[in-house]
Amino acid sequence: QVQLVESGGGLVQAGGSLRLSCAASGRGFSSYAMGWFRQAPGAEREFVAAINWSGSSTSYADSVKGRFTISRDNAKNTVYLHMNSLKPEDTAVYYCNTVLNDNSWFPFGTWGQGTQVTVSS
Repeated sequence: QVQLVESGGGLVQAGGSLRLSCAASGRGFSSYAMGWFRQAPGAEREFVAAINWSGSSTSYADSVKGRFTISRDNAKNTVYLHMNSLKPEDTAVYYCNTVLNDNSWFPFGTWGQGTQVTVSS
């Protein structure tokens, strides 16, 4: 129902910052909770952060808590991931997806191409 396109990735030095964007098209974006996930080479995709439909509730993986901030602008059909104090271990392809709004944050949409984030030491 919703098509998602990630952008904003790139190469950054350790300690730097990036803002990722996830632009949505199609029906029903404002009714969905949204999440960010990432996948490093040779690793499984892992949960990073999620936000409920209104933006009033968020959740973060312990590995990024205090450094990353998820937000959304329903009027623009966009969800953001503000990434601060980046570490080499944050290097991965980052994806957004629709997720269940029940604290499981289980992704159920179709995965897109993602955006590459590379953090140099």
